Amino acid sequence: MPRNEPPQNRRVNLRAVIFKDGKLFCQRLKNSHTLHDSDFWCTPGGGIDFGESLYEGLTREMIEETGVKPVIGNILFIQQFMDGEREQLEFFFHVTNASEYEVLDLASTSHGDIEVAACGFVDPKTTVIKPDFLTTIDLEAAIAASTPIRIAYDENPTHLT
Repeated sequence: MPRNEPPQNRRVNLRAVIFKDGKLFCQRLKNSHTLHDSDFWCTPGGGIDFGESLYEGLTREMIEETGVKPVIGNILFIQQFMDGEREQLEFFFHVTNASEYEVLDLASTSHGDIEVAACGFVDPKTTVIKPDFLTTIDLEAAIAASTPIRIAYDENPTHLT
């Protein structure tokens, strides 16, 4: 395969971890295939465009979905899983300007009103959040760690796409 073409069997996703006062900023997505919204929450983000840097991609996704430009901190987690025959890689970055996500106007964004059913800060210990490891890991400790990268592999994920 030529180096200037993206692999057809791999998708790279970027996710924001926005944590404040013990709560994680998440969204419930609208399901474009059914009339029902998703029954779980996830951190905001999405797929990277070919040739786009990780920071550019996360910034674009956050502005599209929330209208807020993220202040991107350390990478916290990398998740790898198979989605059918396609490999998914997800990079989770700490976003440090949490207070700017407390009140959002999704109608003023390019994608938020179309893709997001609900968003806000939720308790990761009592809310169904995907991927599952976000509900069991100590997020505050992960953010504060001097070696912040954690690796997660999920053999049976619930798909976020």
